[in-house]
Amino acid sequence: MTAEQLHTPCYVIDRDRLEENLKVLRGVMDRTGCRILLAQKAFSCYAVYPLISQYLCGATASGLFEARLCHEEMPGRENHVFSPAFRGEDMPEILSICDHIVFNSIRQLELFGARAKEAGLQVGLRINPQISTQPSEHAIYDPCAPGSRLGVTLDEFRKAPANLVALLDGLHFHTLCEQNSDDLETTLNGFEQQFREWLPQMKWVNFGGGHHITRADYDIPRLERCIKRMSEGYGLTVYLEPGEAIALNAGYLHTQVLEVQHHAGAMDIAILDTSAACHMPDVIEMPYRPPLRDSGLAGEKAYTYRLGGPTCLSGDIIGEYSFDSPLKEGQTIIFEDMAIYSMVKNNTFNGMPLPAIYLKQGSNYTLLKSFNYADFKSRL
Repeated sequence: MTAEQLHTPCYVIDRDRLEENLKVLRGVMDRTGCRILLAQKAFSCYAVYPLISQYLCGATASGLFEARLCHEEMPGRENHVFSPAFRGEDMPEILSICDHIVFNSIRQLELFGARAKEAGLQVGLRINPQISTQPSEHAIYDPCAPGSRLGVTLDEFRKAPANLVALLDGLHFHTLCEQNSDDLETTLNGFEQQFREWLPQMKWVNFGGGHHITRADYDIPRLERCIKRMSEGYGLTVYLEPGEAIALNAGYLHTQVLEVQHHAGAMDIAILDTSAACHMPDVIEMPYRPPLRDSGLAGEKAYTYRLGGPTCLSGDIIGEYSFDSPLKEGQTIIFEDMAIYSMVKNNTFNGMPLPAIYLKQGSNYTLLKSFNYADFKSRL
């Protein structure tokens, strides 16, 4: 079908842009020997897993369901799993379908490490290097903040029994969120200084996610120097598990203007058929202002509107945007960079329908998934 035939609201995955990102990541792998995995927490649209599998080494999961998805939809590829705390009842299936398991604490390693080793998995431990590189507006995403529940500090690691440390095949740190490789280098400097004495005992190190590798201004040569520093200096296989970089700028959210409100002495408001709270919750949770095609900042163009969703939440506001022409009821507008942290986090608050998902290749659109009342009711 064509763009004009899409039923809004809907997500659109741009296959061509997705493949462009994958080619960039594959280039890093080919030049350095590192292994890059899809972090499914950011993007889990398994219809394109066959394409992703052509370029990357597999996926990483945040628990049993994502691990099962990788096992089913990326057969033969690496399947890694990490959780702040695993449920004992999930462990038999996790151990039967995963290749690598990363524990978050010495206690979790004590509980499940030997079982994982006996099952043939590579065993890792998440490290907290206590080096914060997050900007202040991303504090919610800082795993190195004081009192963090994520990862083992150097002091805790030193106190771990030798028999538990001996179970480890690798160390994992994840401290970044939408950041460049200079912040990775800062983290790696501290990590290496703290854990240098144990690195020769390991088989691999995992740099985690948050690397915006496919962003236009990303410093790939610096990233590759960091990778080679570990692989050449210690003989380690280096893993990276970005989510956003894989589908960055490779998706859209098409939405229709339902009503334009005019209020005396106040900014005009456009009510859309999509909701920040339901369909792009990071707008509120992050928060951030999503890019909107053919728009400008408030006041930059001739006509400025506050764009809001149709739910009862007063704060269901997407942002303020300006346009060259007035918005009209029934008009379709397109939010960009909507493949990541949208489909995986959306919800049906207020009984809002979930947007359909389309795949775009060239100028052709194919429906991947649609939703209806039964999807809302079945969750309750």
